[in-house]
Amino acid sequence: MNDDNLWDRSGPPDPEIQRLEEMLAPFRYQIRRLEDKGPRPFRAWRLAAAAAVVLAIAAGVLWRAKAPAPEATPWSVEGIEGQARFGSRPAAMAMTVPGGQAVRTGPDGRLTLVAEDTGRVDLGPDSILHASSGRKLALERGGLHAYIWARPGQFVVDTPSARAIDLGCEYTLTVDARGDGRLRVSLGWVAFQYAGHESFIPAGAECATHVHGGPGVPFFEGAPEGLRRAVARFDANDPGAMAEILADARERDGLTVWHLLTRVAARDRGVVFDRFATLVKLPAEVRREAAVRGDARAIDQCWNALGLEDTDWWRGGARKW
Repeated sequence: MNDDNLWDRSGPPDPEIQRLEEMLAPFRYQIRRLEDKGPRPFRAWRLAAAAAVVLAIAAGVLWRAKAPAPEATPWSVEGIEGQARFGSRPAAMAMTVPGGQAVRTGPDGRLTLVAEDTGRVDLGPDSILHASSGRKLALERGGLHAYIWARPGQFVVDTPSARAIDLGCEYTLTVDARGDGRLRVSLGWVAFQYAGHESFIPAGAECATHVHGGPGVPFFEGAPEGLRRAVARFDANDPGAMAEILADARERDGLTVWHLLTRVAARDRGVVFDRFATLVKLPAEVRREAAVRGDARAIDQCWNALGLEDTDWWRGGARKW
């Protein structure tokens, strides 16, 4: 037996010792990492937790890679005054308005947006506007002036209390902190629509809109002050306001009286029609009983007698909205 093999493996192995080592091999000491010293269930839990973290990170990276960028709108910046931002970014000349992102102006801010196939919108101070991928805008607060050359019915501005549908026009729209608004038309027509209520505002007229009532009754800017106050009360559901409107109405105020035909209770419709008939020359085919009954054709015939714009125009192509 050569002892050198036992100490440093330098000598020839002894067959008997070699056989004994082979028998004891399964019990040989093995070095274990520190994290392997715990119970096996604990090691498995740690491995599962680590795998979950890796998967979560990978999923986040993939989601960010696949998340669509905000869709561009047809609107771009043509003018800036004072402070104006798109989300967290300052507005810049020629910048395209991103869809769905808030456009904000500061107390001294003004922003001009242009879409070549639609028109021009001037956003006033302290305003919040949202643009979609089409011609649709939403004025949350503040004011805008729109000059539109798109076909009627293509350009729409939503407010918290009504939707303004362009019928080929120029107008100013304001919305206060409560969501109430006011629209003044200087060219063409605008239709105000909300929850079954419709108001049609021609050039030279204006109309209020309210969060809890939708579009009100329009009137021409030169209307008597008493009529204007009575319209505001009527919009606020004052039952005594109707009589004051009828009493103060001039010939041109047939526009306002016509809107009452679709707003008053059936019991009051006869009084409204009779006053309307004194202000506007009605054709022979207009029947009082039909108008009082609320017949849509009779109401349309009354509108046509105003000489503003025939209902075939806005009930046809312009009213496809």
